[in-house]
Amino acid sequence: MSTLLKVENVTIQFGGLVALNDVSFSIEKGSVLAVIGPNGAGKSTLFNVVTGVYKPTSGRVTFDGTEITGRPSYEVVERGIARTFQSSRLFSDLSVLDNVIIGMHTRTRTGVLTALFRPGVARREMDECVRKAESLLKLGSGDLFEQRYRPAGTLAQADRRRLEIARALASQPKLLLLDEPSVGMDETETDALVSDIIRLRKENPDLSVILIEHDMRVVDAFPQHVMCIDYGSRIAEGDYATVRADPRVQEAYLGKAAVHA
Repeated sequence: MSTLLKVENVTIQFGGLVALNDVSFSIEKGSVLAVIGPNGAGKSTLFNVVTGVYKPTSGRVTFDGTEITGRPSYEVVERGIARTFQSSRLFSDLSVLDNVIIGMHTRTRTGVLTALFRPGVARREMDECVRKAESLLKLGSGDLFEQRYRPAGTLAQADRRRLEIARALASQPKLLLLDEPSVGMDETETDALVSDIIRLRKENPDLSVILIEHDMRVVDAFPQHVMCIDYGSRIAEGDYATVRADPRVQEAYLGKAAVHA
């Protein structure tokens, strides 16, 4: 396998706060990395650095052989990185289908002039976008396809999370970043999410996934490559069993007194 994403010695400071401290890791093409750690550890900040929301104070990020450190977010998406967020970023008043189509904007060619002077070309491209969007909505274990004309804001929480993933996939990414994808889901919905991700990887074997998760059942479903961050620093990395048994990880989650007890 070849390395798709490489993060080298990334540090980012906000005033006197060190949000990430000399973090390094890499992910191979077609693999899954689970990032764990307590609240405020710097996990979402790491995603923001990779996707160009934040420029690191030092260090570098390389994607598919090209350095993307500090590149604007739209360029990062164009290069093949898509993400979801902890809080919903859906267009609530637009339909489920329209939300997915919006995710294709970096892959469409029709502009204002084409729409005005070559409406047939624009219409054919839109028809193709609708077809692709409907296919993405059928991928998941829920009933998003049947709800495709509903306003996104009326969906149940679990379906909103599925829709955010479908919209991210609409940009045809090489790397998908999932920030707390199971938040707000019950056990049954979380199990369905895991099934969705497994199915997605089977249908897209070259797609790499990095997921931030608190639900260890989700992490345990993808145990080969796990990294734990605490206070902005990488404290453990390896398979899930090894990381879970690391005293520093247990201390980060439970506290020193509880671990010694």
